[in-house]
Amino acid sequence: MVREIPPSEASGGDPGPPTADGSVRARVLDAAVELFAQQGYDGTSVAQVVAAAGVAKGGFYHHFASKEALLYEVYGDLITRQLAAMDEIVARGAPPAETLRELITDLVASTAASARPALVFWREMHKLGDERTEQYRRERRRYHDTVRRLVRDAQANGEFARSASADTVAFTIFGVVNELPLWYRPTGRKRPAQLAAEIADFVLAALAVRP
Repeated sequence: MVREIPPSEASGGDPGPPTADGSVRARVLDAAVELFAQQGYDGTSVAQVVAAAGVAKGGFYHHFASKEALLYEVYGDLITRQLAAMDEIVARGAPPAETLRELITDLVASTAASARPALVFWREMHKLGDERTEQYRRERRRYHDTVRRLVRDAQANGEFARSASADTVAFTIFGVVNELPLWYRPTGRKRPAQLAAEIADFVLAALAVRP
């Protein structure tokens, strides 16, 4: 049985006093993650999500047009934050190596913090319709394209070695990050910051220009 989620536990932390509106949305998302994880997307009804979250059905539909929209937002919240952070990091105009390190650090930290929702989404995303699936792919593509362009441009001006193509570098980074929810445990030996540093060191060592 999934317990009702108190407002103080919504979204896995205490980001400060939430608005009532934001609290409802967060509680619905948290309840959906638990239910989808335990009994699957098909085995979960909107009524069960509403009951587990302790909100009114009208509150649910104020934030989510359907159960499919809810499934998408289980991941949509994460990619929205990641894209916003990406834009901010790139806008600083730091050297490519520093920019790539910051991007990797944010990707690892944000994915680790949302590992359970990300895992639930990736297991159930095949239930999305064509429109939502394309939206997911479009948003992920924007991040992939930004990393590819960063690496390609740095290779073109000699700041990164051409030891691997920009495509291969991007696929390596996102391959590792996408697998992280499968094995990362908050109680494990390594904190997200350490994991991010090791992954960034590995990628940047391969891209280092040697005499």
